[in-house]
Amino acid sequence: MEFEDEKKQKPSSSNWLLYFTKCFPLSSSSSSLHSPSSSVDINNGVDEEKHHNMLIFDPNSKTTTTKRKPGGWRSMPFVLGNETFERLATVGLLANFMMFLLTQFHMDQVNASNLLNIWSGVGNFAPLLGAYISDAHVGRFWTIGFSSFASLLGMMTLTLIVSIPQLHPPPCTLAQKRLDQCKGPTISQMGVLITALGFLSIGTGGIRPCSLPFGVDQFDATTDEGRKGINSFFNWYYTTFTVVLIVALTLVVYIQDSVSWIWGFGIPTMLMFCSIILFFVGTKVYVYVKPEGSVFSAIAQVLVAAYKKRKLKVPADEEVHSRVYYDPPLKGTSILTKLPLTNQFRFLNKAAIIMEGEFKSDGSPSNHWRLCCIQQIEEVKCLLKIMPVCASGIICFTAMAQQGTFTISQALKMDRHLGPSFQIPTGSLLVISMITVGLWLPFYDRLLVPSMRKITKIEGGITLLQRIGIGIVFSILSMVVAGIFERMRRNSAILHGKENGIAPISVMWLAPQLILMGFAEAFNIIGQIEFYYKEFPENMKSVANSLFFVTAAGANYLSSAVVSIVHKVTAKNGRPDWLTKDINAGRVDYFYYLLAAMGVVNFVYFLAIARRYSYKSVMHIIEGKDQVDVELNDIIKQ
Repeated sequence: MEFEDEKKQKPSSSNWLLYFTKCFPLSSSSSSLHSPSSSVDINNGVDEEKHHNMLIFDPNSKTTTTKRKPGGWRSMPFVLGNETFERLATVGLLANFMMFLLTQFHMDQVNASNLLNIWSGVGNFAPLLGAYISDAHVGRFWTIGFSSFASLLGMMTLTLIVSIPQLHPPPCTLAQKRLDQCKGPTISQMGVLITALGFLSIGTGGIRPCSLPFGVDQFDATTDEGRKGINSFFNWYYTTFTVVLIVALTLVVYIQDSVSWIWGFGIPTMLMFCSIILFFVGTKVYVYVKPEGSVFSAIAQVLVAAYKKRKLKVPADEEVHSRVYYDPPLKGTSILTKLPLTNQFRFLNKAAIIMEGEFKSDGSPSNHWRLCCIQQIEEVKCLLKIMPVCASGIICFTAMAQQGTFTISQALKMDRHLGPSFQIPTGSLLVISMITVGLWLPFYDRLLVPSMRKITKIEGGITLLQRIGIGIVFSILSMVVAGIFERMRRNSAILHGKENGIAPISVMWLAPQLILMGFAEAFNIIGQIEFYYKEFPENMKSVANSLFFVTAAGANYLSSAVVSIVHKVTAKNGRPDWLTKDINAGRVDYFYYLLAAMGVVNFVYFLAIARRYSYKSVMHIIEGKDQVDVELNDIIKQ
């Protein structure tokens, strides 16, 4: 088999950013997303037959067949229609949720921010479980189907909350707002709200990891026609998602702010119902890929086997490695790149040391929890090696998370008029960072990268770690600028002393911090995604994408912890805390400066780990022979 690196095809950078930052879909299986990413020439007739005859199953039948009949474009109206309605429903419901908590549930900005961060963290961890269930047990179809019903229940519950007076706090008059006497939610009302968010988290956990791979499953990636179909599917998928984001952040948010929250939540609920109907209508034309097991069990086997053999000594002589370590050929598997044994994390090498009586009569290991192959061990090492880089993204993501929390609080106390009668919805301000990304990335990919490539001889213009670092710098600058403009806004509001506390400053003064954060997303988020994609082995792509969401979840929880600590610590000598309910009485600018300082410390940490990072080595399998190739972040274009 010949592995052709030159034919790797990935979605465009601009689409990746919008896709992952706003809704975070997640690949549940490496095989599905790897298929369109690589082009493979099969010289052996038997191997070719294996690749063309993928195991599939009918969800309504227990029988399994080996002949694949791709749904192809016949299934796309149902797949893309389902995805479009589902994303429009989800994004439309959540884009303005901070505003809902502040104005309809009368929560203060600290509690609202913490609730939003904790829920977002749960939503980012949930796809790990969803990916495991899909890969190891039920498959993508039933995972998406069940999760869609859970999302629908959550949306229906939220619609009922705004429709039934007993399920939300009573309206607050202007006089009550000025005196801070608005009645907050009761325990039962919060219970219903948390139940709704719980249903939405279950839906997120199943839909995010399966939606994109399920669409890819509909094409046969071993044929030219199938690969062209996959590329076209990616284009349509991300194009429709970009349109959905713009509609959700403008039209749906406007309905919520200016028409009615009942319609603002009811419309996404109806769209989710249409999404489910469309999804199940296409049942007869879908391809259903059988679950092949999860990589998480293989990771656990390596750790357990290494612990059981912890008293053994690792051989020092490399010449005896082939006799001491279990290193079977990869023939008969879908893995096309073999990882050589390394000395990093050498204690894990003990899991591959062959002991007496550890093989069956057919030559296979008698207990996979005592003996693992070198490939398994090196895959776990890749995970451990990347974890420090993953950790560096948490504080950067924490700064990004403020776009949906305290930026909204700032906008509520600024002049949002665009013309004599129209007011810009606060939730629509996120479009500014989207526009920044949309304008910058085509310029970066088409003009800047080719120019830099001629100078640096690096295929991407700069290395991915450099790209991640630049994103961290932009996130720091965004927090500094946010602090400067918040101080200006606060001083103006206090100086003019209006009863509603609104500063006579245009809300567009928030654009600089959002533009800088758009650059941070363009560099850091896309850099992380590509970095994980290239540094993880091909059968651990689901773990790679999961790691991205774990980083986002860590940022959500860190943001919640920092907000709570600042809220408690900064209230001294009768003065309100920085994040008090009245933003004009607080000092949100100090909070932004604190995040900037944390970002500087994080940047120093990132520089330290980036200097010591060593990129993975692989051996491509070519006609039964192993060819060593050291992947150095595409520094030299092969």
